Amino acid sequence: MTDLDQLKLRPLRPGDEEDAVRWAADEGFCRAADWTLNLAPDKVREHWRKTVAGLGLDFLRLGVELHDALVGHVDLACLTAHSGEFGIVIERPRWRQGVGLAAGRLLLAHAFGTLELEEVTATVHTPNLPSHALMRRLGFAEEGEAEPEQYQGEVVAVTRYTLKRQDYSP
Repeated sequence: MTDLDQLKLRPLRPGDEEDAVRWAADEGFCRAADWTLNLAPDKVREHWRKTVAGLGLDFLRLGVELHDALVGHVDLACLTAHSGEFGIVIERPRWRQGVGLAAGRLLLAHAFGTLELEEVTATVHTPNLPSHALMRRLGFAEEGEAEPEQYQGEVVAVTRYTLKRQDYSP
């Protein structure tokens, strides 16, 4: 089991692109995270350098760090003064250890605490059963279907989730 009291969120910084290169070399990770397969390391580095520099005021990406190692990232996309869309990616060796749940809880605490958001939404591809379980464990409520999307080579249904401030419990 992982020592999750050492888990923290932090801003991305130069050098983090090397972790992204490592993740991008893992086909199973890329398929689950819906990342493009077989990207050249230089392309991954280029993309991550831009990400580290900032993706705009409506997008927040924080690194998930465990024992001083970057093990994933969490996002709030389409960020407004009232809402944001939850996203999370954790490296495969850390799956099923509670890292995603702990990182998700930290992001929600930041969203509803520091950022004072009223609502956080999420979308999950229907075949991604672990992500559905994570949404439920974090307290999100299923809100219906979004437009189907391409996922792992096929068009699949997408489920929308919402967590409102009044329903959030840390």
